[in-house]
Amino acid sequence: MSELTEQRWAVFSERGRESLGLTYAQALETMRALAQEKVSGVSIITDDAARRAADGAKPPARRSNPNGAKARVKR
Repeated sequence: MSELTEQRWAVFSERGRESLGLTYAQALETMRALAQEKVSGVSIITDDAARRAADGAKPPARRSNPNGAKARVKR
């Protein structure tokens, strides 16, 4: 079975998670409908990614310099 036919896709927009549990074709339909409504930032992502984004999960903070040295400021 192709991943595109599995109900594992979500539609996400600037407003947040729009829908979950769609096939890719259904997600594409939803995305097009939202684009007609002039909703910005519409994309198709996996359900798992949509749940993490909606729950406010943030990736680990990146340090600008992994060895701990302070960055020099140019003046």
